[in-house]
Amino acid sequence: MITKIDHTIKYGKQHDGFGVQTLYPGLIRKELNDSGFSTLGRIDHARINTGTLIPMHPHQDDEILTYLRSGRVEHRDSAGFSHMISKETMMMMNAGGKFSHEELVLEDGGVLEGLQIFIRPESGGLLPKVQFHQLSQSYSINHWRKLAGRGVDYPLQIRSQTWVMDMRLETGRETLLPEEPDSNTAFLFYVFTGEVQVNENMLLSAGESVLIEGEQPFFRAMKTSDLVLFITQTNAVHFDGGMYSGNLK
Repeated sequence: MITKIDHTIKYGKQHDGFGVQTLYPGLIRKELNDSGFSTLGRIDHARINTGTLIPMHPHQDDEILTYLRSGRVEHRDSAGFSHMISKETMMMMNAGGKFSHEELVLEDGGVLEGLQIFIRPESGGLLPKVQFHQLSQSYSINHWRKLAGRGVDYPLQIRSQTWVMDMRLETGRETLLPEEPDSNTAFLFYVFTGEVQVNENMLLSAGESVLIEGEQPFFRAMKTSDLVLFITQTNAVHFDGGMYSGNLK
């Protein structure tokens, strides 16, 4: 099954220099009665002006991946960590029982554009922690790159059956989905920038995505495109009561 998720299903808000489009992937499957889809709770595509401070605020029982493609952010949190995040440096906040942080978009990095990805943990009340990873290259050209997930070959660890990869697919190039990391998996293929054709009859523009179960489509870049791939095990044990990743229905 291949299901397109266009802009009409996303929720947008704009406040001063802060703009975000939110995708609740479960809303395309009304029979699930869940705003998330298995371990995938929520995906925020944010554009934030320089100088914007997102003040200290809490998270609970969310696994939160920060993935930037432009801008630089100074991160501070309740565990005492202070770190710069950019398109070369990723962050995973395993919020667990409770965790607070604030983010300042730095003037010298330009407008921030990126994803904040809220993933459901296996259970509530896990020990909070934070992870950072320095990418060897800003972009992975025409090749799926492992970013976060369960397993030693993923640099950032997620505490559920969830995996995240990315790729920059150049104009005219084609790709397939990577090998499944486990059984009973579904893929959410997200176009961050660019334009991608799926098989012969579907076109995705920036901010659109497609949910794939039990099929192996091909993808062709009509323009050079930055892609993010989310993989979830559809029968995975997960906690759906997280502050942001939880079921809102």
